[in-house]
Amino acid sequence: MTRATSSPWSWAGAGALVGLLLTILVCIPAHWVTEPLQSALDGRVVFDDAQGTLWNGSARLGLAGGAGSRDASTLPGRLVWTVRPGWSGMVADIQADCCMQRPWRLSAQAHWGSFELTFADSLSQWPAQWLSGLGTPWNTVQVDGQLTLSTQALAVQWVSGRLLLAGRAQLDATQISSRLSTLKPMGSYRVTLLGGGTPSLALETLEGSLQLSGSGQWVGSKLRFEGLASAAPERLEALSNLLNIIGRRDGARAIIKVG
Repeated sequence: MTRATSSPWSWAGAGALVGLLLTILVCIPAHWVTEPLQSALDGRVVFDDAQGTLWNGSARLGLAGGAGSRDASTLPGRLVWTVRPGWSGMVADIQADCCMQRPWRLSAQAHWGSFELTFADSLSQWPAQWLSGLGTPWNTVQVDGQLTLSTQALAVQWVSGRLLLAGRAQLDATQISSRLSTLKPMGSYRVTLLGGGTPSLALETLEGSLQLSGSGQWVGSKLRFEGLASAAPERLEALSNLLNIIGRRDGARAIIKVG
């Protein structure tokens, strides 16, 4: 008799618990996701005024100089996302009205001991002034111009604590100027990231009086980069202050070193 009467109640309790868990899952607030993500990025990417849920949400996207920094810059409009489960993981569409003509699709897959993010090929344009929010030296240089980001077969994978990169990302910085120089614009530049066994980064000048060049590689999780900045002789005076900020001054050029 006890079993017969308790069984319906057991099923009802289990059903209520499942329903509660599904309700919580569907209604996960957006800030429950953006706040940990912001912390993981060391406070350099900021999600202000997060609204909606994990599955359908939006926030104002900003850059900052890190945790506790007073430097910050925010894009106009909002960053909007939709997330949905797929057969092999999660799929997200991200849209920034100010800078993207169509959403950027990301696919996430988790396997035993590994996690992979795959980015659909994309093209987007961003204001260079946005970088001033990153703090030193960007808040001093205060660049102006346009940044065009394109990706091709880009994928990031974490396997047993190792970061692996495949594909290509290219950032074109065009018609760049700075408050430290009266020369406007100073030039246009390209940064290329290539995946592979040892991911590499290359910097080149497309045009202009300020010449930038360099190359680097990731050793483990650290970037080692060496480059040079120089000015055309007739523009050295107009670009001298900027060269002092870019790197270690060596006569008419500056040496750039990271890592």
